[in-house]
Amino acid sequence: MKSDSTPCALILFSGGQDSATTLAWALDRYPRVETVGFDYGQRHDVELQARSRVRTALADLNSGWARRMGPDHLIDLNGYGAVAESALTSEVKIEWQENGLPSTFVPGRNLVFLTVASALAYRRGLRDLVGGMCETDYSGYPDCRRRTIDAAQKMLALGLDRDMPIETPLMQLTKARTWALADELGGKALVDVILEETHTCYRGDRTQRHDWGYGCATCPACELRAAGWQDWQAGA
Repeated sequence: MKSDSTPCALILFSGGQDSATTLAWALDRYPRVETVGFDYGQRHDVELQARSRVRTALADLNSGWARRMGPDHLIDLNGYGAVAESALTSEVKIEWQENGLPSTFVPGRNLVFLTVASALAYRRGLRDLVGGMCETDYSGYPDCRRRTIDAAQKMLALGLDRDMPIETPLMQLTKARTWALADELGGKALVDVILEETHTCYRGDRTQRHDWGYGCATCPACELRAAGWQDWQAGA
């Protein structure tokens, strides 16, 4: 863990597998963390309901994590979600488009999230932003790439006239390695929290329980999560 002199952090926290693992990673390293989520009209808004359950479960797992866990913030971005319409915000078929991007791509989503989060972090006195973006196993989103995050970090530093590092601990990890990281951070107990409490499925399906958690098993998010679980279980 970083020392007590380490600046505190704001975690972009959706309630999914990646952000839950990222939150655990941050709780293991920062003296204090706060979380922020965004309601942008997503069809799978069940993930918003998962957020409080996951936060509580992580605090219950580790007394040190409980002490470092600061308040949560939920930001209403429904206006943005309506403008950036996609299969995540409207009844559009989930499929690959002619431009090579999936219909679940919400234009500029991480850029908007980081900008809003930076304003909150600035006012709350939190220096670092931490997100679960990953460019290794992902659904083709250009705003998940580290070079995009690097550009956003420079933009925020210029706009705020102060550094605001953006940490992305999962950036180079496969989904199998993300499962492994959760196991390293909190053992079976943390893996079980991710299995039972987090939500990843784009269709918001919590009716079907698989060995890798809940979901429809056919959307890109479920396919990535399931493949990562299977690879990890196989020792990949």
